[in-house]
Amino acid sequence: MHSILSNHKPKPSLWEFEAIGTHWRIETPVSLAREIRADINERIGSFDKTYSRFREDSMVTKMSKTAGEYEFPADSIEIINFYRRLYDVTDGAVTPLIGGVLAESGYDKEYSLTAGSIGTTPQWDDSVMKWEQHHVTTTQPIVFDIGAAGKGYIVDCIGELLEQRGISEYVIDASGDIRRRGSEIERIGLENPYDTTSVIGLMNLQNASLCASAINRRKWGNDMHHIIDPRTSAPTRDVVASWVVAESTMLADGLTTALFFVDGPTLQKTWDFQYVRLMADGKLSHSHEFVGELFI
Repeated sequence: MHSILSNHKPKPSLWEFEAIGTHWRIETPVSLAREIRADINERIGSFDKTYSRFREDSMVTKMSKTAGEYEFPADSIEIINFYRRLYDVTDGAVTPLIGGVLAESGYDKEYSLTAGSIGTTPQWDDSVMKWEQHHVTTTQPIVFDIGAAGKGYIVDCIGELLEQRGISEYVIDASGDIRRRGSEIERIGLENPYDTTSVIGLMNLQNASLCASAINRRKWGNDMHHIIDPRTSAPTRDVVASWVVAESTMLADGLTTALFFVDGPTLQKTWDFQYVRLMADGKLSHSHEFVGELFI
């Protein structure tokens, strides 16, 4: 799902590249030094080698083959704790243990997009895995997948890296997961999932992040798509798309998926964010503090 920078004035320097299966755009007031670009590539590469279930040499792939003890990077504590909260608030609907069902549904390493025999998703507390800080012990092979919030997390990591290098104004856009820092207000178009050449509204973005999710971007076979309810092993049907503005990209990314299972006011009891939610029947809901405008 892509959001569209509708009134965006490009910064003097634009760097575009491909990484983790995503097109990246980083805009800054000045050109990024070669050393900074190298650091960014290294950080994304390290993330990919840890969490990608599409790489044979990743830790996640090793976990899918062999039970045992695994040591994740120290900063994994942040995203694992976030996933635990998502899991609890959504009654198990958002879980990093969904990877096996996604692969069996056809969203596998080979992108076969051919569903096989679809099993069930282990529950977090079924003793299949135990986390202690950034160490995990598994009692059976599991397909670990942090796709619901992982891209937002690494976007935040790159933003923090830029700020550590003294770059306080920038736009990072990883195929629609956008982190904006700076005083300028961006008007972001919300892509219509039924007509990707149009938008259903605009959101204002200033010193915040915007993420979107929709069923039309990864869809295959007989109405299969990538947002699957682990409690039923079937794709969700009631929600078509969601958009979230939050302080961090990880939070915005994770909540766009959570909105497919839980309504906005319920999630706002735990987190501070703005949202728009498009239902399958065409109805829209949005947060009371929504800053922007909607066209339908």
